[in-house]
Amino acid sequence: MTNKIEITSIIRKRTLGLTFVLGAASLAFAQEKINISGKITDKQNQAVPYASVTFSNKANKLFSDATLSDEKGEYKLALAPGNYDITIEAIDFKKSTLNKQIRTPGNLGNFTVEAESSSTLAPTKDIEGVTIVAQATKPYRVELDKKVYDPSTDLISKGGNLQDVLSNVPSVSVETDGTVSMRGNSNVKFLINGKPSALLGLDSGESALQSIPADQIERIEVITNPSSKFEASGTAGILNIILKKAKGMGFNGSVTGSVGYLPSTNLNTNLSWKKGNWSWFLNGGGGYRESQGENNSDTRFFDPTTLATTQYLEQNSLNKSQNKNYNANAGFNVDLTEKTSLNVSGMVRGSNSTNNNTVDNYGFDAARIQNSYSQTLALGTGKGISAQGDVGLDHKFDDKGHNIALSLSLQRNQNESTENSREFDAGNFIYGTLGNNNTVNKSVIGKIDYELPVGEISKLEAGYRIDNNTNDYDFLNRGTDINLNYNVLNDYSGNTVYKEMINAGYTQFKSKVKNFGYQVGLRAEHSNINIDYLNLQGNSSSKTKDYIGFFPSVFLSYDLGSTSNQLLMNYSRRINRPRSWFMIPYPTSLANRQNLFRGNEDLNPQYIDSFELGYAIQKRKFTINPTLYFRHEKDDIRMVVLSETPGSNVLITKPFNIGTQDQYGLDMNFNADLLSWWKIMGSIDLFGYNSKGTFFDAEKMSKPLSFDGSGFSSRFRLTNSFRIDKTFSMQLQGFYRGGEKTASSESKPMYVLNFGANKTIWNGNGTIAFNIQDIFGTRARNVVGFGNNFEKEQYMQWMPRTFNLSFTYRFKQGEKVDQPKKKKDINANDQGGDDQGPPM
Repeated sequence: MTNKIEITSIIRKRTLGLTFVLGAASLAFAQEKINISGKITDKQNQAVPYASVTFSNKANKLFSDATLSDEKGEYKLALAPGNYDITIEAIDFKKSTLNKQIRTPGNLGNFTVEAESSSTLAPTKDIEGVTIVAQATKPYRVELDKKVYDPSTDLISKGGNLQDVLSNVPSVSVETDGTVSMRGNSNVKFLINGKPSALLGLDSGESALQSIPADQIERIEVITNPSSKFEASGTAGILNIILKKAKGMGFNGSVTGSVGYLPSTNLNTNLSWKKGNWSWFLNGGGGYRESQGENNSDTRFFDPTTLATTQYLEQNSLNKSQNKNYNANAGFNVDLTEKTSLNVSGMVRGSNSTNNNTVDNYGFDAARIQNSYSQTLALGTGKGISAQGDVGLDHKFDDKGHNIALSLSLQRNQNESTENSREFDAGNFIYGTLGNNNTVNKSVIGKIDYELPVGEISKLEAGYRIDNNTNDYDFLNRGTDINLNYNVLNDYSGNTVYKEMINAGYTQFKSKVKNFGYQVGLRAEHSNINIDYLNLQGNSSSKTKDYIGFFPSVFLSYDLGSTSNQLLMNYSRRINRPRSWFMIPYPTSLANRQNLFRGNEDLNPQYIDSFELGYAIQKRKFTINPTLYFRHEKDDIRMVVLSETPGSNVLITKPFNIGTQDQYGLDMNFNADLLSWWKIMGSIDLFGYNSKGTFFDAEKMSKPLSFDGSGFSSRFRLTNSFRIDKTFSMQLQGFYRGGEKTASSESKPMYVLNFGANKTIWNGNGTIAFNIQDIFGTRARNVVGFGNNFEKEQYMQWMPRTFNLSFTYRFKQGEKVDQPKKKKDINANDQGGDDQGPPM
């Protein structure tokens, strides 16, 4: 408890100190302003809500500002007197511009905008999609090659972390063990601001999702079928997490603190300052979190010839963990000239954790009579530090979209862990292991993206990217006898060095012919991978894998009257390179000697051909986006569970390339304003699969294990948002996951219900939020697994019911909206959108 108080105190002092300094600086540049107001209407004199209204001062851009109209189409703003170009943008309406001299305070009257017409829309925008950087009317929108989720309206994840946010993102699911999947596929590629990031860890992104606070996330881009501009890895698709940066002129910021149960505390801040050609941002904070999970299994072993039961093994596992983490993300952007800008940023993340895992092992004979009992106590500790530095240079050759962007990213991630495991029989110590693991990941990423307009409606894009990754794994495992004499386990100790060099180039062309838009591209990637393994027994191996892959992509769209009513069709080819720790040939943990994981250094990448046919209608009151998809995977990577030796009750899990798999389904996302006080957002995923493949190990198996099988399953999510009054809102969310059966496992259905509430106070400067995750404690997974000589029933609950209460204070929130400098800059300079090219 003392440590928690100290961490919170340190963060609070530093945050308030920085807030005071930046706040004082911003006052020094304050200018006398006058209050103006107005209203945005259509040609029928009806109010246009949530329109972006930008005032650009023609004499001094420091006085420029922007705002949004409210539900009645009205807006208010404080401006310095002067001559302004006024730009108005709203969904389903044409962009409108006018000029006005503002001398005195008062109402500027009505500004009228015209409903959009497909014959006069700018074709390039139709293809790229227009992103207004402001509070969106809807939390979800569809663009040509991605879907964008805005978490600012998500009450259920307030005070939480990235993992909580992902639980609410359409087309995305978070499994009970924390694994993130898209449309039932867990091979998801994570990006931060458009590139792999040390903030998530270079090798296993999911394990670090809890370290990124929800309050620091600007938006999430869901890319189920990435174009050739994006890196080709990740067969399920890409989740690009865009973090907050500087917004609005002057000083802006917020501080969020939260407490929860199971015990958790967090304090995070988002600060930004923009003046002249410079903008700075600082996001950071820290927290403490406890978690508790159950993993219980009942395994029946049998003779594979007669199918007669030989023995039973029941294991009941309870894991309790504590985690302390901190993170900081800071940087600046400066316009060196009117056409050239430089951006520099740095990130750091640290964590310390302890895990206490208790496993009760019960042995039974064939008649289910208990004949043995032992208990395993495993205490683990871990600490990690990640750092990343980025620098980018953007240059515009003209104002027509002729651009070039260069960037370099240096990343380092180090994790150290210990694991002390002891096994007792009837209270007597019989065996123990002590493991020390040290992993260092280093990465250098360089890329260049070039864009060239071709005529008025077309664009050619090309680029190059290099990834140089080195992962160094050191494992030292020791075993002890009943006299506590520790001896090094040479077979389970050693070093693996994984080196990966990927060179990639791409080109793509986009254009539009009347209502028909298209984008075609080709990406080539050369992969060179070296794996050197040496254990203390003296066994060594060296593997080299060298291959070239070509990854085409095609995106087609057809406007059914307007760009808010479209048919979308696309195709892409993807690759899944095995993660480096999938290729470590010895167990990384010996805490549970009955269930071990070994890597396979002979793993090859798997390839996927992905097709989608979708429809998107996006109106002011609702959005509907049904998508039919089909995927064909070859060299599919499957986890095979084997007995260590015939008749042994020690199970080894190991990945292998096995056969092919076809996946097909309907993924439908929607949101609607049913009433002025009731909004819904939902997703439906109905999917089927057909797998083919066999596996046989003559030394450990009496007959081949078949992976042939087919099945059908479903996932449903519905979020109801209720606005009680102007300052108070509530959300109720339900999630259902249907049962699923494969050739090697069968899982039972699961449902979850969550609740959130949000109260705004202090004239909009403060917000109190409360949420309950898993109201009925049903977020658990029941699975039956089948092997060559066993059948295993397993129950796993990753996290019990939790409560969270948070408070957010915002300062200088009158300046919320970015200034769209030119047509190309409507998407913020965050490396997240299609224009910025996270992608390479």
